[in-house]
Amino acid sequence: MTTFDVVLVNGRILDGCGNPWFWGDLAILEGRIAEIGPVGSLRGKQMVEMDGRFVSPGFIDIHTHSDLTILVNRKAESAVRQGTTTHVIGNCGMGPAPVDETHLAVLKNNWGTISDQPEVSWKWRTFDDYLQALQKGGLGINIAPLVGHGAIRIAVKGLDESPATPTELERMKGLLEEAMQAGAFGLSTGLVYPPGCYASTDEIIALARVVSKHHGIYTSHIRGERETILEAVEEAIRIGHEAGIPVQISHNAPKFGARHDASANLRLVDEARLPRPGCDC
Repeated sequence: MTTFDVVLVNGRILDGCGNPWFWGDLAILEGRIAEIGPVGSLRGKQMVEMDGRFVSPGFIDIHTHSDLTILVNRKAESAVRQGTTTHVIGNCGMGPAPVDETHLAVLKNNWGTISDQPEVSWKWRTFDDYLQALQKGGLGINIAPLVGHGAIRIAVKGLDESPATPTELERMKGLLEEAMQAGAFGLSTGLVYPPGCYASTDEIIALARVVSKHHGIYTSHIRGERETILEAVEEAIRIGHEAGIPVQISHNAPKFGARHDASANLRLVDEARLPRPGCDC
């Protein structure tokens, strides 16, 4: 019989697949789950009695802004102590990379005082550089990075409010391509604040098509949450359909001033999930 490093004994195991919990032991070897078996079937150097507590996979927090704080506190203790083992970062169009030296001060200002902590070197320039900086020092949790549209736009044109020219859009697409090849899971936008609010829908669609080639996702802090929330949801759906990319609406939360009740909003989302004529998706 294999002797594992650690065995969690007599736990109610949730496998993360939607199945009912079941009684069992869970073995860990070299930091990874190695085996699950009936109660009493596994042996380990350390036997931890769960006494009926639930044992589950780590939770994924799909909306965080830990891009810089994870550099300051690499153990991510506040997350781990709540059972979270994966953070999705780069939300709302915010991101620490890519970086253009000309607009670095603008990018740092977006992050406030955390950007001046000694652990945040700002030595990276590409998205891959940033991911390497994360990996080099080790992390207490897994990271699933999105590339922020705002960071890309700042790198190309700072906080300029004008529409992206064809040349500028090609530069944005190039930066996004590099980020996706480096390991980004998708593109995020923050269309309620600068510089995202200056971008046209067509600009976002053009960028989302780059992400689609890499089978990434599109997430958005949509363009309005009050009077224009339905139009904002429709815009996110349009981007997904025209770019051929999955959409996650980060903040679909009608606030005071919204003209419609939640049912109209949810109807848009439900209808968008239905198969479209001529679409094999």
